[in-house]
Amino acid sequence: MSLIAALPMYDWPEVHHEVDAQWRPIRDLLRQDGIDAPDELTRDADLAVLWRSPDLIFAQTCWGPMELGLSEDVLVVGQSDYEPFEGGSGPLYSSAFLMRKDEGSPIEAPEGTDAIVPLDLLRGKRFIYNSEDSLSGYVSPMRDLHALGKGIDVFSEARASGAHRESGLAIARGEADVCACDCRSWSLFQRFEPEAAAKLHPVGWTAKRTGQPFIMARALERHEPKLRSALLESGITSAELTERPRVA
Repeated sequence: MSLIAALPMYDWPEVHHEVDAQWRPIRDLLRQDGIDAPDELTRDADLAVLWRSPDLIFAQTCWGPMELGLSEDVLVVGQSDYEPFEGGSGPLYSSAFLMRKDEGSPIEAPEGTDAIVPLDLLRGKRFIYNSEDSLSGYVSPMRDLHALGKGIDVFSEARASGAHRESGLAIARGEADVCACDCRSWSLFQRFEPEAAAKLHPVGWTAKRTGQPFIMARALERHEPKLRSALLESGITSAELTERPRVA
């Protein structure tokens, strides 16, 4: 059996070396415990297939697919830490409602967990999202709109882009008006798409919800204690992040 590992959620091409550096200490610690962890992370795979592989020793996913049935095939072994990013708090994250700077005023992420939804700005706008199973890009803004008695029909149109990066670029080009981009992806966008990012600003924020979980195949449950230990020792997660908080 050849085990596989992947960290696809924030693995932009520009940070492959940083993501690889996260994996290597985990890999080495697993090997010290007798687990034949793969040398390299798997990239460019169909995530729907990869996440359900019985050979998946370690990966990162989104709570959207988890709530749509992925949780039947995997175990949660830790949580990503969003403390370094505006809009993040430990294992919780917000998404920024991004629009061009000629729309609205910039809004800082709130200290608490409640949403700031700029309904008047959103009405009649063209909404672009990465995918319908994305908690940060689609599910969270829809839940916050529903809490206000509204829905996707507040927008004049809605379409998928395939990625947060593509959503931000589309808005900067004037091909769409607003997206919801999780705080860590927004940080990456500002870092690696500076010209486009300079045209955008957050006009609101979704409620804070549980961020990306780390998972493993249920078929490899016998390795769960060793994987949790490796995650703690590597520093990719911490004791308080290993249990999943409730997703609102």
